[in-house]
Amino acid sequence: MLSIQDQIKQQIEKAESVLLITKPDATCDSVAAGWGLYHLLAGLGKKPAIIAGDSCDRKLSFLEKPEKMEKKIAGARDFVLSFATKRNKIIDFRTEQKDEAFEIYVTPEKGTIDPRDFSFIPAKYKYDLIVILGCASLDQLGELAEKNSDLFFEVPAVNVDSSPANENFGQLNLVDITAASVSEIAAELAKSLSEKNVSAQCAQCFLAGIISATGNFQSARTSPRTFLAASWLIESGASQQEIIRRLFKTQSFPFMKLWGRVMARLNWDENLKLAWSLVSIEDFVQSRTTPDELPLILEKIKDNFGKGRVFAVLYSENQDKSVTLLKANDMKYIQALAEKTGGALENGYLKVVFSKKNLVEAEKELLAKLKV
Repeated sequence: MLSIQDQIKQQIEKAESVLLITKPDATCDSVAAGWGLYHLLAGLGKKPAIIAGDSCDRKLSFLEKPEKMEKKIAGARDFVLSFATKRNKIIDFRTEQKDEAFEIYVTPEKGTIDPRDFSFIPAKYKYDLIVILGCASLDQLGELAEKNSDLFFEVPAVNVDSSPANENFGQLNLVDITAASVSEIAAELAKSLSEKNVSAQCAQCFLAGIISATGNFQSARTSPRTFLAASWLIESGASQQEIIRRLFKTQSFPFMKLWGRVMARLNWDENLKLAWSLVSIEDFVQSRTTPDELPLILEKIKDNFGKGRVFAVLYSENQDKSVTLLKANDMKYIQALAEKTGGALENGYLKVVFSKKNLVEAEKELLAKLKV
């Protein structure tokens, strides 16, 4: 029996147009993995397109962007107006675009058209394959999945992820919870597909995703396999020094403004050995940043509090939803917190969602759970 990678390889070889998708609030890891696969598929002579969250565009601006980046699925399918012409030929037609209608005028050779000779047929989708990266379920795609449910039902979907919470929703599921990142899985897939077509810009994307997800290989999920993948990507032309400098060493002014706001509200609990801070929607607006900056800020808090055991940032996603990101020196402790809080592990940190709670309410509930 063929392995999952070999089955995916067969699907890609057969496909002409491939749609790559990440969820709207995708991590830089997932976005970079999508960009890398885009460059690989283009190099293989395919017609790729990508729909990826734009929260990482500024952070990944040093990478080569895909040429065909979409915001939504539009024009994915043709519909055919078919006329049976055995008894009555069509001798002319014209179209007319009106304010709120597109009309087609058909001229039959004889009299009128029998309604039984007319049919409306949906043609096949223009995409032959869908590759979804870093998404635990189709629900996480939001409106994209809701408004295009037929597409995800009729076109083969490859599900690429490293999350233990993944629901294996694809026709083919390349889900590896032992991998340190989605980019690590994507890089291994690219190597198996066509090692010689992994260009320098393609390798740069994958390595950027791995470094972003692991905090420059500091995450507890980093394994010898991660270093092997990184080594091969460097051999393929990726620049580790440039990626580190771009992602970590040189911080933007907006990032520093957000970092200052986080530090101004930093709290400490001696009993829990917990350092935490709150970030409001106003903080993101005033600093011109997004929640995508918070994993690195959480890492900085951890680095600056050697006596701390657990570190957290709570932020408002909207008026009715608050989210907490937690990190700890001991991965087993984080796993225990996941069970206690009902959160999900993502790239070495724990994400806990508090629905219908503002920041103060979420903070109170989190502290109560940590004290139990």
